[in-house]
Amino acid sequence: MSQDDLASDRPDAPVPAAAPVPRPASAPAPRRGGTLALALLIALLALGLAGYVAWRQWQQMQGSASDNLDERVGHLEDTLTTLGDERSSLRQRLGDAEQVNRSLREELLGQSERVRNLEDAVAKLSEKSLSGHDAMLLDETETLLRMGQQRYVLFHDAQGAAAAYGLADQALAAVNDGAFSGVRQSLAAEREALEQSVPRTQAIDVLQQLRGAIQTLPLKREDAIAETANPGAWARIRHALGSVVNVQRDDGAPRAVADARFARELAALDLAQAQAALLAADVDAAHAAIARAQASVAARFDTADPAVAHVQAQLASLAGSIKPAAPVQLGAALAELRNLRAVHALKAVDATPARASSTGHRP
Repeated sequence: MSQDDLASDRPDAPVPAAAPVPRPASAPAPRRGGTLALALLIALLALGLAGYVAWRQWQQMQGSASDNLDERVGHLEDTLTTLGDERSSLRQRLGDAEQVNRSLREELLGQSERVRNLEDAVAKLSEKSLSGHDAMLLDETETLLRMGQQRYVLFHDAQGAAAAYGLADQALAAVNDGAFSGVRQSLAAEREALEQSVPRTQAIDVLQQLRGAIQTLPLKREDAIAETANPGAWARIRHALGSVVNVQRDDGAPRAVADARFARELAALDLAQAQAALLAADVDAAHAAIARAQASVAARFDTADPAVAHVQAQLASLAGSIKPAAPVQLGAALAELRNLRAVHALKAVDATPARASSTGHRP
């Protein structure tokens, strides 16, 4: 292969210029056709060489364009790979954030559940403490009402029963449940009825004081008794016989002392009978006993003495103040209290399974 062929094979080698065709020497006319053919052949060779060079340049241009396109495609692939990596990293971060959020949500739900359980525990503890406090007060109220009722029924002690009802009202006022306000109204009505019959109890106290005062009252003088006695026929006969025969019982005590003791005991006995009659709500027997006591005081004691006069005034006042009174009907407040406590107990029993079921289905 010649150097011209090697140079033509290189794409970047410059195309050699066509060598000047030496002009043939003038030849004779008969050789002009061979020269033309040779020139045509050389032209065809030059044209083929030019086409080959052009084709090589075109291939070089296509190769460079392909290389550029490959480079651009490679750069684009690198960019897409980078974007894919970034997207994977972002997806991983989002997954981690979602896991963190899920764990935080579960922890928050756990905290909410714990707070709810704590609130339920505190509510149950508060309910138990309040219910125990109220139950204790209600038991005390019921006991006081029953004591007051029995004291009035057995002993007709309206004052003691009213005091017991007052203590029961104080205990019931400390109950936190407002459903027992109606019981307080019934209790107040019964207490007012008891307080209206308290004067009978005051009369018993006055009679007790008079029984103590009787022991110190002065008696009448014997000459005054003789002057105030009715001078009848039998009295004159007894006086005449008394000057001859005098029969008396001698127990070792002077007659004046025995008479004073007997008079005071009789008056005190009448006052005690009046007290017993008032305790038994027997107004007629009380009036009769007070009347006997008045008669004994007027007959045996010195009515001119201020102390005796004061006792007589008190007996007269008692005789006028003691009047028959209708018995107080007790027990309505106690029955209402027991009914309300029974209803509350039933509600508490019904509410316990419902609270347990709601706690078991809580999300």
